[in-house]
Amino acid sequence: MYALKLWHILCLLVLALPSTTLAAVLAIDYGADFIKASLMKPGVPFDVLLNKDSKRKIQASVAWKNGDRIFGSDAFNLASRFPSDSFSSLKLLQAAPYNSEAVSYFSTVSPAEIRETSRSTVALRRSDGTEWSVEELIAMQFSYIKGLAEAVAGEKVFDTIVTVPPYYSQFERDAVADAIEIAGLRTLALINDGTAVAVNYAMTRSFPSPEYHVIYDAGASSIKATVVQFAMDHKVSPPGTQITVSGVGYDRRVGGIELDRRLREILADKFIGKHQKNIRKDKKGMTKLWKEAGRVKAILSANTEAMSTVESLAFDIDFKSKVTRAEFEEACHDLKGRYAQPILDAVHNAGLTLDKISSVIFTGGSTRTPMIQAAVKAAVGEDKIAMNVNADEAAVLGAALHGASLSRQFKTKDIKITDIIVHDVQASYFASAPSSSGRPRTITSTLFPMGSKVGTKKTLTFKRTEDFDIQFDYKDEVAPGFPKRMLEVELSGVAEALGNLTELGAIDPVVKATVSLSQSGFVSVAEAIATGEIKDDSIAGKIKGLFGAGSSSSSEDEQTAENTPPRETESSSESASASSSSASSSASAEPKVDKKTLKDLSTIQLNTTVHFTSLSPMTLEQKQTARSRLRAVDQEEAAKVRKEEARNTLESYLYRLRDLLDEENKDTPFKQCSQPSERSALTAKLEETFEWLHDKGDYAETSQLLDKRLSLETMERPIIHRYQEIEAFPQALNNSQMWNWSTRLFLTEARQNLTAEQEAGFPSRWTKEELDSLEKTLKEHETWLNTWVEKQKSVKSNQDPVIETTEMKARAKVLQTQLEKLWKRKVPKVKKTSTSTSATSTSETAKQTANESSSNESTSEGEIPQDQVPIQPPSGHDEL
Repeated sequence: MYALKLWHILCLLVLALPSTTLAAVLAIDYGADFIKASLMKPGVPFDVLLNKDSKRKIQASVAWKNGDRIFGSDAFNLASRFPSDSFSSLKLLQAAPYNSEAVSYFSTVSPAEIRETSRSTVALRRSDGTEWSVEELIAMQFSYIKGLAEAVAGEKVFDTIVTVPPYYSQFERDAVADAIEIAGLRTLALINDGTAVAVNYAMTRSFPSPEYHVIYDAGASSIKATVVQFAMDHKVSPPGTQITVSGVGYDRRVGGIELDRRLREILADKFIGKHQKNIRKDKKGMTKLWKEAGRVKAILSANTEAMSTVESLAFDIDFKSKVTRAEFEEACHDLKGRYAQPILDAVHNAGLTLDKISSVIFTGGSTRTPMIQAAVKAAVGEDKIAMNVNADEAAVLGAALHGASLSRQFKTKDIKITDIIVHDVQASYFASAPSSSGRPRTITSTLFPMGSKVGTKKTLTFKRTEDFDIQFDYKDEVAPGFPKRMLEVELSGVAEALGNLTELGAIDPVVKATVSLSQSGFVSVAEAIATGEIKDDSIAGKIKGLFGAGSSSSSEDEQTAENTPPRETESSSESASASSSSASSSASAEPKVDKKTLKDLSTIQLNTTVHFTSLSPMTLEQKQTARSRLRAVDQEEAAKVRKEEARNTLESYLYRLRDLLDEENKDTPFKQCSQPSERSALTAKLEETFEWLHDKGDYAETSQLLDKRLSLETMERPIIHRYQEIEAFPQALNNSQMWNWSTRLFLTEARQNLTAEQEAGFPSRWTKEELDSLEKTLKEHETWLNTWVEKQKSVKSNQDPVIETTEMKARAKVLQTQLEKLWKRKVPKVKKTSTSTSATSTSETAKQTANESSSNESTSEGEIPQDQVPIQPPSGHDEL
């Protein structure tokens, strides 16, 4: 009902565009356990995408079985049989360095074999030795979702928006974007999952006064809390909704996976204690226990105890044991204080107190766990708990709505988003050495503090005379084992640019680098320039000098960037400092000059080169290689599908043909329309094909399977044709005869009307020649039809017909076309004479003729009397 309500609302909001410009937006909520997806396309109901099993959420797993790739729950279930070929919980490994804590933790929950890539990230190794990077495996899942969306959309889908945790670093966001690109999709945006839930929450609500809510997301891999302010945006008409993220708190390790891991340890201890065998060394046994732990956890969410039963768990031993909720909660006792801590952190980071929070909105599958619910209720109060969004689907539906608002193809409810980053980002560079023997020191400045708004830019100003590098780092470690250094940007061509500016008369030229924090949370250098104020000797320039707008070096308070942190100015609406505000004020009071000319002369673009010295994203070449590998797998699978379809179709056709040839089936249409010699030849060919399929069918090529079927169909086709002709002949004959009758009836009436019109002096629709031509065509058609129908009467059912129904229809069509041409012709109007005498004479003649033909009927000028209108050919024909 909730999705249906949203759909009704969206129907009123989506703006339909011409079919040639329609585009679809795919939203993906990629979780450690499950994937949810939604498609936004005009004409398609807005809802969660279903997989091939009609499930609304898809297991985030990919596996191989006998060389065949499998997705979803089938892939997850396959892990108990082929643990080295089934990969799940891949979200834990996104951009994770090989030696990081995340990789160590993954090893405790998955039996997959881990390998290090050339980028010092993680790849997983299959049992056949094939290695796939995490980005490639996730790209496979994205490509699978893409296929489901295209099946619903009926067209190719490219643009996608993907949810990510708000704590994701640039490394992890790069990994998501790389996987999207490898899958053949385009990144429309990345949206924090808490923000996506807020969009979904605001879609059906209005906020007369500002409200603060906490989006509490307890997922499989982590727990996140996002403080969001909902308010009305009165700057637009009608007023829209403004969503502002004020604070974020999180715990990267307390989630559903950790609860499953601890519950599996409980089950493993019970098995070891009961059977004295170490199941932890058995990959298949531990994989079975992992699946069982998830099932038992779901039962314990609603019951105080659950019975765990696994047949042939390990060592040919059937396992059975009872687990109580008390045991489970005791094993997780040390986590109790961490369940609600993200809420407290988020509220603190937002600068608020709990009494300002209207509600804590639960989302995420782990919010169904009683111990997590109890911890949150104890921390914020039970009256603040709200379960008014779909815990599983709110994020993907909100992401889809936001993605639609970013696309030009849709018009949705006006919801504006202001999001923030949760890590301090700082910029640093080496200052010039005070002397040739001195060591340069590092200048560091916090560029985007925690809580900075995304979608902003800041400009760094440097007084440098040579090429230099700017390093961008996280102030603190974003996760254990992750590097702080994001990237380095080399600015080159500085000396040449400054020299050119000096020759043009620029005063104290400087270097400026504009750093962008995109809406998706990526930090990059958008532009780097060398600039300086060029002295203007014109009258306007002199007047400008009178107002004190000279070189910035005249300021006594200004210090060079070599001795102090880089001076920051924001190109967004907010100023970076009071000095920049005063500079803007003084600039606004200056007389106008030819700004375009001065700007062109005083600004020179610098070269920027990005270097990844710690954890690099995939290069273009690496992504192309990965894309080629996935495309090869897709093509191989498509070839297998085509071969299986060809074999199944051939086998089904052989059995059908065998039934038709069965001697026990007498007096069937097939027997009546076939000759003994044809049946004998078909029987021999059928037995030969059956034998070939049994001996060589498994190794045959698709083309061979198709050829075998084609050869049999070629032999069967004359028999089928005879039967089809016998079936279609009566209708074709009736159709031809009906057109003969209609034409003859029309000619009779038309000739009568033509005579009457000529006698009355009325213009006629047809000429005598046209009616004679139609009659000639009619007689030719009648003669041909009668001749060949008589010949057809002597043809037996197992002989080829002498007259084809296609020819009958074609000849009838000629007659039909000629008849319709005359019948649909309009009555020509009476031409008016130039003199009044002629007009009077014509009028009197017309009136006299009309009165004689029908004293009770009147006709309008130029019309044929109603009793002389030609009849319409009989209805019942599809052509008329």
